[in-house]
Amino acid sequence: MATAAYIHIPFCEHICHYCDFNKVFLKNQPVDDYIHSLLLEMKRTMGDHPTTGLKTVYIGGGTPTALSAKQLDVLLKGMQEVLPIKHIEEYTIEVNPDSIEENKLDVLKKYGINRLSMGVQTFNEQLLKGIGRTHTRSSVEDAIARSRAAGFSNISLDLMFGLPNQLPIHFTETINEAIALSVEHISAYSLKVEEKTVFFNRKRQGKLTLPPEEDEVMMYQDLLNRTKDAGLLQYEISNFAKNGFESKHNLVYWNNEEYYGFGAGAHGYVNGIRYQNHGPIPKYLKAIEQGSAPTLHTHEVSPVERIEEAMFMGLRKREGVPFDVFEKLYGRSLLECFGEQIELLQERGLVKVNSDSIKLTEEGLLLGNEVFEQFIAVLSEE
Repeated sequence: MATAAYIHIPFCEHICHYCDFNKVFLKNQPVDDYIHSLLLEMKRTMGDHPTTGLKTVYIGGGTPTALSAKQLDVLLKGMQEVLPIKHIEEYTIEVNPDSIEENKLDVLKKYGINRLSMGVQTFNEQLLKGIGRTHTRSSVEDAIARSRAAGFSNISLDLMFGLPNQLPIHFTETINEAIALSVEHISAYSLKVEEKTVFFNRKRQGKLTLPPEEDEVMMYQDLLNRTKDAGLLQYEISNFAKNGFESKHNLVYWNNEEYYGFGAGAHGYVNGIRYQNHGPIPKYLKAIEQGSAPTLHTHEVSPVERIEEAMFMGLRKREGVPFDVFEKLYGRSLLECFGEQIELLQERGLVKVNSDSIKLTEEGLLLGNEVFEQFIAVLSEE
């Protein structure tokens, strides 16, 4: 039974050069109609696939705080009425430093939002312009100060490394500034140049200057060292938190648990079925208006696929995959399933096998994808 929900707000006031998420420019969009349809989707889904209660909710985008304070009020009030969130543990919304005014913070606080995820990416203002961001270093500091004043005590910053023209010293400075702001959580991801982005087109034209691989490795190792020295626990490959502030919602994904996905382009995983909603807003709105599910496609996850996902998602966590949990969930011994692959990875120094679990080594952190692919297309469906 799903106890988590992701809600997608596809509107942005500007489009970042690296972003391939489902999003559109805010201007002239049917925002009010979208909110109405979103709430209808939630209500119908709760009727068709009820749950005893949601423990985590994550509102992402796009840019959720591109909505006006009034629109946020309508959305959050409606969610309060149609979703079982009375006993919610973690209630997150993504915020942009440029669009998180005090009146919006007041609305978020009013409806129980207790975690803010702020897209910062870098504190280097030249790099910010280069990736299409419009905020500045000072606007991030101001946004955090306003958030603290409004009563928010759980703030996460998203950072990126491997950006065009980014030097290791630039990322070191960004890490140091993030730590100095005393936020509870930091997520840091390397740039992936995805299709349908400005960066993809520039790369294809030979106009994108990316750091060499050795610089990216240096940036990541610097991240590990500095967050550790600052007392931030690395609990997943790209995520670091003060004790007790690990993202409960993201752990749902890494633990291969089920969750609802609401909104245009949203993904969900309910009753063994993974699904994706229509991305284009007109198609999403039309499906809701006609009373049908707005799903683009669905996929029933097979037992073998569940096991594969458990490995490449679970190994992202620093605690790894516990043997007893694996066997309880899937009815098979982990070592019986993947003994040969694990032995090979041990020989390469990429995984460590303890008496109770398997986890990535320090070297394995750097070569995670090479580890994960060892667990794909190994087992046969029976």
